[in-house]
Amino acid sequence: MALVRWGLKRQNFHPLRRRRRALLLKLTVVIISVLLFCEYFIYYLVLFRCHWPEVKTLAHGGRQEPVLKAMFLADTHLLGEIRGHWLDKLRREWQMERAFQTALWLLQPEVVFILGDIFDEGKWSSDQAWADDVQRFQRMFRHDSHVQLKVVIGNHDVGFHYQMSKYRIKRFEKVFGSERLLSLKGVKQDLSMLPLQRQTPELGLYPHLHSFVMVNSVAMEGDGCIICSEEEAELREISRKLNCSQEQVPGSSQCDREPEPRLPLSAPVLLQHYPLYRASDANCSGEDAAPPEERNVPFEEKYDVLSREASQKLLWWLRPRLVLSGHTHSACEVLHPGGAPEVSVPSFSWRNRNNPSFIMGSLTSRDYALSKCYLPFEDTVLTMYGAAAGFLMILILVHFEHLPSPFLCGWKLCRLHMRR
Repeated sequence: MALVRWGLKRQNFHPLRRRRRALLLKLTVVIISVLLFCEYFIYYLVLFRCHWPEVKTLAHGGRQEPVLKAMFLADTHLLGEIRGHWLDKLRREWQMERAFQTALWLLQPEVVFILGDIFDEGKWSSDQAWADDVQRFQRMFRHDSHVQLKVVIGNHDVGFHYQMSKYRIKRFEKVFGSERLLSLKGVKQDLSMLPLQRQTPELGLYPHLHSFVMVNSVAMEGDGCIICSEEEAELREISRKLNCSQEQVPGSSQCDREPEPRLPLSAPVLLQHYPLYRASDANCSGEDAAPPEERNVPFEEKYDVLSREASQKLLWWLRPRLVLSGHTHSACEVLHPGGAPEVSVPSFSWRNRNNPSFIMGSLTSRDYALSKCYLPFEDTVLTMYGAAAGFLMILILVHFEHLPSPFLCGWKLCRLHMRR
């Protein structure tokens, strides 16, 4: 009798073990599928809908004018060692890395501009913490050599005006460069790469080149501090060069004596972290604008936006055809006096908003077109994880027959119907 009982137990044990293995297999498949979709494939699915905007091009010498494809993003705010929780770092940095790498692969821009606040704690991080943050940034925003990555200084990178120091600025510029004036061409060339024999101030100059002026807007305080004075002096020199390049009637003795090649004829694109002065976001609209309860809150000059005086200086000195800025973490479009449009670029990180995005720009020497590309919404991903967790719970309860009898009966009928 003992042998018979033992044999019956073995016969019952094998089906039970097979059922447990089947359950484990189902759970594994569901978990891996959800993880792959939410952490990898969803970026391709969402960003695949983004396309470069169309811009009018003119023919020169029988050839169509090249178009420069530029991406603009802002406020990545990589967390530091002081305020950054490891789980928050892991989640948000993975989101930005996957979004950026997917965008590079699908959209293939020629240049990427990040409009400040690369780091969250650059204003007080130690040298070792700074080096660690830079290493993480370079891993996340890695790119091929044919793609240029340019970064503008933000207040979290070097501190607000009262925290800013020459040491922090030099530390930032050592990694990201100190150039304020950049000339790019739609065939992945910059001015320094052109042959010297072509760098002549005659004839068409460089009709297909685009000038970008990258301003340290944190230093536009206007109080005469050493850093502020040096920044303004450099911008005035850039203004002089731009005015000489755009001079249509020759004869200016100052410009005629210029030893260096002149700049493109087209007006520059101004890139900075702080927005130019505006009273508030009251006139901003769109799904990625500031929340309605925040739009009417007045902005503080030199903290939320540049001062009126600094804004007027930049517009008068540089006369940009387009201004792009960050800092507010929300989108806004403003038309400034003189006709200069400004676009505030929202934050690129889930940490600052549920629906991050970036700007795609197609630029020619005379025209430009912008479009917005949204990243996956964070609440969409969280909803998917919640739905998957609920499905797994139902699967486990069905396996152990712990569901209420009506639900269990319906489940068995569904399975029977599917088998037929």
